[in-house]
Amino acid sequence: MMQTDREFLTPEEAVKVDAALLSSKEKFATRLAIYALRCLREISQQQECAIASVTLDQITQWIEQDTRLHDKLEIDSSFTSFFSRLVMSSMKPLDRISQELQIPMANLTVDQVVAGFEKESQVKRE
Repeated sequence: MMQTDREFLTPEEAVKVDAALLSSKEKFATRLAIYALRCLREISQQQECAIASVTLDQITQWIEQDTRLHDKLEIDSSFTSFFSRLVMSSMKPLDRISQELQIPMANLTVDQVVAGFEKESQVKRE
């Protein structure tokens, strides 16, 4: 399903995360990573760079300039800083998943992200 408006997750993505064998905290991190991946793809396309090279400043600028985000949320400097750090922190698990699958981060699918978080969760439990 193509998004016509910016959503944190599509209904289909939310169902996939909800069905995952993850704790509530892990599901939150998975949801955040999926949304962050969408944001990072857009930033990397605008900046013509790989997702892995996107900087915190580029994320912050993108948030400040994205009118679609401003239409849905009340954005101030503390939110921008907080949200930028959340998106940046999602790069670590996304990078781990892309390295394990040996594919570029930009090519990750929602299913692969969910499976990567499930795998990490299972390893932690063992």
